[in-house]
Amino acid sequence: MSVAHVVLSVVTALWIGFSGVSLARRAEFVTQPLVDYGVPRSWWTPLALAKLAGAAGLLVGLAVPALGIAAAVGLVLYFLGAVITNLRACSYKTVVFPILYLAPAAVTLGLGLAA
Repeated sequence: MSVAHVVLSVVTALWIGFSGVSLARRAEFVTQPLVDYGVPRSWWTPLALAKLAGAAGLLVGLAVPALGIAAAVGLVLYFLGAVITNLRACSYKTVVFPILYLAPAAVTLGLGLAA
């Protein structure tokens, strides 16, 4: 496992964990776009838990690599879904935000597979 993989895993976990906590606490900067995109409120808690589980999985993956890879795959799929949701809502100006989470998750996955 490379130093780059460890550092990126920790930074990505913190970044996505922050997003999960923000959604769980119903921060307006996270929830308002969900309202705009038509995401049902009943999905918000499961989505927050998915982010938090993925972030935790990246950290646990430093000790158990298979778990880290599984978490990274899940996060990549999660944020691909978020990109698709933005595009379906014709919110082209904000599609960059889920990409900012998708990119480090994808690179973390790539480094995990390369290890």
